[in-house]
Amino acid sequence: MVIPAFNEAQRLPAYLEQVVQYLVDRGDAWEVVVVDDGSADDTSGVVRAMAARYPQVRLVRHERNSGKGYAVQAGMRAAGGEQRLFADADGATPIAELKRLEAALAGGVDVAIGSRVLPDPSVVVRARPHRRAARRAFNRLSICLGLAGLEDTQCGFKAFTAAAADDLFPRLLTKGFAFDVELLLRARARGWRIAEVAVNWTDQKGSKVGVLKDGPARVWQILAARRRIAGEERRRP
Repeated sequence: MVIPAFNEAQRLPAYLEQVVQYLVDRGDAWEVVVVDDGSADDTSGVVRAMAARYPQVRLVRHERNSGKGYAVQAGMRAAGGEQRLFADADGATPIAELKRLEAALAGGVDVAIGSRVLPDPSVVVRARPHRRAARRAFNRLSICLGLAGLEDTQCGFKAFTAAAADDLFPRLLTKGFAFDVELLLRARARGWRIAEVAVNWTDQKGSKVGVLKDGPARVWQILAARRRIAGEERRRP
């Protein structure tokens, strides 16, 4: 499991504790890679304290902040295992939702993405109205650029087979918040099977993403990724 973290000394401890206990209780082999992407607070200290208790927890530390996409890529390239999950440090998606993505992977897909949009009576999604509106707008753009059939590209809870992760993450060039779209566009272009799975999700205070502040940059990142991938596909034999 990979957790990207930037100035998460307040929110990370509770979620990391939940993650570790969940994985320990399952009894299977596990690892957690936390990528501290240039935090100015004690995010790294939180991870080191947990690693002292559980050697399966590892810290990857960046001296400067380089973006969520860059952090997830670094964590995924450092991780092992037959299945690899990344999840946001705020714990918006409970770690127990992993079982839903694992079921999709067991069913034969290569990429399983959490969704806050798909209707499912067994899940509850709590989000502020302006974030729902922003998510719908980005999803519509993603659909127009080649992700038709996927309703929520931006949920920070996604799982991959080792083969898909090893193929996709070294190719990732988007360093900011729109990296999810590039991943999914590349997965589509390279023939990896994708499934969207409804998950429980609760909006958390202290989000690093501002709808107005970061929205335009995310749009440009998506457009740039689509152009890159289209060009690469034209050059493929």
